[in-house]
Amino acid sequence: MGLDKFLIVDKTFYLTIIILILDVFSLISQNQKKADSLKDIYKSGKYETTEFRILNKIIESETNQDSILYYAERILNKAPNIIPNDSSTLAYEMGYLAKGNAYLYKGDNLKAVDAFLNGLKYAKKIKDDRVVGIIQISIADTYSVMENNQFAELYYRDGIETLRKVSDSTNLASALLNAGDWSLNTKQYDKALEYFEESSIIFKKKDYTLGTAYNLGNIGIVYAEQNKNDLAEDNINEAILILEELKDYYPISVYLTYLADIYADKGNYELAFKYANRSLELAKDYGLKEQIRDANLKLSELSKSGGDYKSSLNYFEDYIEYRDSIRNIDEVQKIGNAMTQQALTEKELSEQKRKTQRIILFAIAGVLFLIGLLAYGLFRRNKFVQKTNKIIAKEKERSDHLLLNILPEDTAQELKDKGRVEAKKYPSVTVLFSDFKGFTSYSEHLSPEEVVQTIDHYFTKFDNIMDKYGLEKIKTIGDAYMAVGGLSFDNVDQAKEMVLAAKEMNDFVTQAKTDTHTSATFDIRIGINTGPVVAGVVGTKKFAYDIWGDTVNIASRMESNSEAGHINISEATYNVVKSDFHCEYRGELAVKNHGNMKMYFVS
Repeated sequence: MGLDKFLIVDKTFYLTIIILILDVFSLISQNQKKADSLKDIYKSGKYETTEFRILNKIIESETNQDSILYYAERILNKAPNIIPNDSSTLAYEMGYLAKGNAYLYKGDNLKAVDAFLNGLKYAKKIKDDRVVGIIQISIADTYSVMENNQFAELYYRDGIETLRKVSDSTNLASALLNAGDWSLNTKQYDKALEYFEESSIIFKKKDYTLGTAYNLGNIGIVYAEQNKNDLAEDNINEAILILEELKDYYPISVYLTYLADIYADKGNYELAFKYANRSLELAKDYGLKEQIRDANLKLSELSKSGGDYKSSLNYFEDYIEYRDSIRNIDEVQKIGNAMTQQALTEKELSEQKRKTQRIILFAIAGVLFLIGLLAYGLFRRNKFVQKTNKIIAKEKERSDHLLLNILPEDTAQELKDKGRVEAKKYPSVTVLFSDFKGFTSYSEHLSPEEVVQTIDHYFTKFDNIMDKYGLEKIKTIGDAYMAVGGLSFDNVDQAKEMVLAAKEMNDFVTQAKTDTHTSATFDIRIGINTGPVVAGVVGTKKFAYDIWGDTVNIASRMESNSEAGHINISEATYNVVKSDFHCEYRGELAVKNHGNMKMYFVS
């Protein structure tokens, strides 16, 4: 694994820490099969390299953090002997780096800091200044999360100074952005502004638009805190324009909510309402449930402060609805109620049948005419029961078909059996995101009917492609399409099948440019990532099946970092499909919340 991310949280807004990646210790290239193979070679004692090198390779490929800690300790215990030419200091540096990364991933910050400090000592000893600077920033990030501001400030300052000396502009820009986030969180606004502006200059030179956008947004927040409202709006609006182009809508909505809170604290309720309403509208447009919830809560608080208690109550009711929807507390009541109604109908029929049988028993002692009459009544009732059962069976078939259209088969069966769906963790699935280049500007010149017809033309074909390969469509948002493979647990070829599906999608979009049924001439960007997810059903109204996890976030970043007409895959997917497809290595590109990640184009 690489160095993990942290979130610094204040009362309304999280500040993202950009990750710094060590080239000398690139743990993001994990490959558990490779790690297991290397372990077997190591245990046999038959390897054509130094003991340090094979231990280091095991750590680079290992995914289990406890196993990484075990082999890091072996490096440290054997450091004086496993590297020739008296270079044991390098072994100590690498061993402590591995420990720091593992503890960081496990969330044990105190042990992570202790390991990083030991690694820093040895890095300084061999004058490895680039590693020194990166470790110093990692220590600062950890202290920032622990709210130890004195040490955070010290290590940010030292790390930035060190990275300046080694001319590592990428890690320097990330370090400056981290330090700016920390300064903003601790209300050191002038210092935060200096960090953000310098980081922004570097990102612009490297043409890294996402880093530029976050710096602009953060600079806007600093100006808002300083009551420089015009400058705040200019910077945040510029950041929003970039993020909209990148289709990164969540941070836009968060920025707007944060501005609403700032202006409410300053008593400027007109601006507060303006930004809160914009946040709510954007969140609704793109189905961002968490931000719909937060924006409704903010509008409820603002309405209450302004004395508009009726509006405050309405917004608060919407907040409760989305809060409960996110928690999934009603467990899809509509479907459950329909099934309950079916059970009640069958129970009523059974009860009526028992009543009829009692009547027959009493009638035996009565008049034969009454017996005949009751028999005739039973005949009619039996016909009614048969007819009713057919209706029930038909409605049940319709309900089952509807469920299978919106839920995977296993999930639909669980819903029918239990009346609710428990979230499941899948250890390895492959997630695909796609969107059309230029769709927004194209759709502005069409009627609503034409927009829907155009989107349906493409998405219907995409659905057929997913069915062909046994993959699941999760949802669409605007012109974005999301699908996943591997939800059946035993689908070992899901990554290969997803790439094949992506290639067919790309081919169809290319062919559609010459299709007489549509005037659309789009190009498509596709991104794919493989890893673990959690899946389940959310919502009490218009419920939806969805997946969550860092795997989904990285897949989305693969799409936003892709190019028109290309399929961009992560290193995790590449390691699975590299023997099946020709892949072009693109290098390490910066990814929000994940630092630099290796990416590949599938040709």
